[in-house]
Amino acid sequence: MRRKIISSLTAFALLTGGIAGIAGTVGYSSAKAAQDASNFKDVPASHWGATAIYSAVEQGYFKGYTDGTFKPGAPVTKAEMASILARLTDQPELPTPEPNNFTDVPEWAKSSVSTAIAKGFIHPSSYKGKLDAQAPLSRGEMAVWLTQGLSAVNSDYGQALSDVTNTVIPAKEYFTGKLSDSHKNAVAVALGTGLMSVANDKTFGVDRTTTRAEVAVLIARYASTAQTKPSDIQGLNELRQVGLTGTNLSVIAPRYQKTQKNKFLDSYDYSKVTDDFSQVRNKNLVTVTNYAEVKIRNWIIVNPYTAGSKRSIFYPVFVDEKDSLLRGSYFSFAEFDLNIKDSMTQLQAGSLLQSPSINPLKSPNSTSFLEYSVPHINDFLNSKGTFKVKNPTYWSTGLLHFDKSLTTQVKIVTNDGADFNVTSN
Repeated sequence: MRRKIISSLTAFALLTGGIAGIAGTVGYSSAKAAQDASNFKDVPASHWGATAIYSAVEQGYFKGYTDGTFKPGAPVTKAEMASILARLTDQPELPTPEPNNFTDVPEWAKSSVSTAIAKGFIHPSSYKGKLDAQAPLSRGEMAVWLTQGLSAVNSDYGQALSDVTNTVIPAKEYFTGKLSDSHKNAVAVALGTGLMSVANDKTFGVDRTTTRAEVAVLIARYASTAQTKPSDIQGLNELRQVGLTGTNLSVIAPRYQKTQKNKFLDSYDYSKVTDDFSQVRNKNLVTVTNYAEVKIRNWIIVNPYTAGSKRSIFYPVFVDEKDSLLRGSYFSFAEFDLNIKDSMTQLQAGSLLQSPSINPLKSPNSTSFLEYSVPHINDFLNSKGTFKVKNPTYWSTGLLHFDKSLTTQVKIVTNDGADFNVTSN
């Protein structure tokens, strides 16, 4: 049975003046809406958002234009989006919502904006008295509104927004340094929950406007996500774990656990052994050779044998569909910060840790990796294979083994003695 997700329409036009195409008048029956949707000249059944558009029209969020079109690519303004969000009846209201102190909201939208605020989507304190209500809503601001709404539904979504502060975000803007702090956490949660996605060019597009077709899709996704526990969403779990600890190991490879005490000599100080990667993240590491000081920002594991919701959210960033591994290995990607003491070649970088899993010798050469513009070791090497900068930061590639005949232990020791030591059980 289709879930009811909109409130009853009031006895007058909900939206007026300059916003044709957004639903809002009494008497616009679901049967009439369904008929209109199926007849849109610019929304053929093959349109990527056709099903969501038909559903959104049938449920009263949108209606078509008098010329028989829907205009799926037309932008949606902030006031229009607030009016749509205000009608989500399953969205709880906050016990003490912020006041609607916006001075630029048109009369027809004031009530809806107040309701969207009460339901947690819009935080007036994040603005300076003006919503710019009649401007097109950007995708970045859409991500902020929707993830704030999720926080009102389930406080754990609010915790997720905090947990992802230091995570790796699978969007090109993150890797190129063009994702602002004001959007970063919301974009991470929007991607982690599957609410929103990157475009074909691998960018999230925070400044791109949100279209009518996108809103139709997003409303359906939001209703589904709001009913889902954050802990049940693998992609979000990965982003949270990377944000908190620096790795998604416990999500993707839970068989890797703290190495047991009986694996060490009796004289070994086991009290410093840990499986908490945050204890070694961004710390100076003990190295085999002394060409450089080494830190690891993040460590990402990708299982190449899964698909669908079980596939790592980082798979599209690092791995191509054609890529495969032998003997049941997983991909291992580490983000290194190096402080080269004098000079160092690429081969010498490979001697710093001598680990099959975490090794700064080389970066991935997948098409995906290049399309996302992830920092590559080649960006920092001259024609002779020597580093041309003293402080390169780039991603490396390695293997995480499960075959007992291979080395499964991953060992990283910091200069202050913390010993990250895990093994496949």
